[in-house]
Amino acid sequence: MAEALMNQKAQGRYRAESAGSHPAARVNPFAIEALRQIGIEWSGHAPRSVDAVAGQNWDFVITVCDRAKESCPVLPGHPVLAHWGMDDPADAQGTDAEKLKAFVAARILLARRIDLMLALPAEKLDHMLLEQKLRAIAAQTAEPASVTR
Repeated sequence: MAEALMNQKAQGRYRAESAGSHPAARVNPFAIEALRQIGIEWSGHAPRSVDAVAGQNWDFVITVCDRAKESCPVLPGHPVLAHWGMDDPADAQGTDAEKLKAFVAARILLARRIDLMLALPAEKLDHMLLEQKLRAIAAQTAEPASVTR
């Protein structure tokens, strides 16, 4: 969801690609629905492994899952690193409505964090300060307790 949200919101300023340390066989249908609700069509995309993007140079690497933070490979180019930890909505239990609610909550949290990132004057900040500000975004934003539509 982060890739889809960033690419929509950044409007070409940044190009995001997501990858997982242990990618699922397919994109979770609740993630696809949570994105569809805000006009982003994401069906047909396949999850990728970190190995698929590890050889590329990145300006930023932002992990959102604690498992990814633990197994993120060393990447070339000295990217700005930040961890925006959050509950994995794929771990949600309950009815389909409750599972979708978890994905919508994750989408809202990611969108909030991406908005804060895009508001930063990244081109005017040195590497260390930019990394510090990106890391602070996770602390500034709390996961929503409940989601209403």
